[in-house]
Amino acid sequence: MDLKQLRCFLAVAEELHFGRAAARLNMLPTALGRQVRLLEEELGTPLLRRTTRQVATTAAGAVLAEEARAILERAATAARMVRAMAQVPGGTLRIGAIDSAAAGLLPDLLAGFRARHPEIAVRLVEAKSAEIVPMLRSGRLDLGFIRPPQLPEPGLAFRWLLQERPVAALPRRHPLAGRRRLRPAELAGLPLILPPRRTRPHSHGGVMRLFASLGLSPHVVQEAEEKQTIVNLVAAGIGIALLPEWAARMRVPGVVFRPVELPEGLDLPEWGLGVAWEDGTSCTARDLFLAMLDAAPEAQPGPAPPVPRRRAG
Repeated sequence: MDLKQLRCFLAVAEELHFGRAAARLNMLPTALGRQVRLLEEELGTPLLRRTTRQVATTAAGAVLAEEARAILERAATAARMVRAMAQVPGGTLRIGAIDSAAAGLLPDLLAGFRARHPEIAVRLVEAKSAEIVPMLRSGRLDLGFIRPPQLPEPGLAFRWLLQERPVAALPRRHPLAGRRRLRPAELAGLPLILPPRRTRPHSHGGVMRLFASLGLSPHVVQEAEEKQTIVNLVAAGIGIALLPEWAARMRVPGVVFRPVELPEGLDLPEWGLGVAWEDGTSCTARDLFLAMLDAAPEAQPGPAPPVPRRRAG
């Protein structure tokens, strides 16, 4: 019986729904179900009653849920105590960053931080926002440069930093490649390469919001996750792509990038960028980095656009 199995079981016991529990833990429902089954096999008794309509705890499951909650809380407390003891100048700062931050924002910030605090080692982890948030919660990361959460994340502090603007990636010989700036309406009907919603919800959502603001639907001909892959698909002539502005730093033969004008009053919160950390914890290296952000004029946060709320259900 390990902590991962207990965490999975407790999520289902509290949500009484495998789908909601899986979303809460950023897991696939099948993977979550497997962890619960392994725990039941190890303990030799059913912990949940499953029907096509509902999930409920058995008597043994109800007892274990209380114990699991206490065990996980004690484990989290122990981890925080050990991390607090280790967070002294000269330690390590663990930063998670999405691709936009890792490629566009962090290089200059890290250079400045190293110049100020050479005694602190920096470990950088590149991942998606949905992967970084659990690592912040578990203490595996001290700071996370992520997209704004769609809903407040309990226990996490978040500071808005900047709003990225869209650029269009076009084949060099495309009729629109000669333009200095483009309007979204000019891209309507063109074959579009788009990140999948399931794995890249922010990138996908920003593009869909842009088209929806004009009452248009994009003509998606190909999905691809990684921006480097998307740009190479553009070079191959498969379609165009709308990407956050940092992507224009890529240099791929046969591809040009052109700024896209946003309709009046439209914000793209999905392409905002900020920094998050576990609230209420002590970390000297993290606080030194945040203090540097406060002091850097180019890193001063502007006003955050409103973040849409997810509909219930």
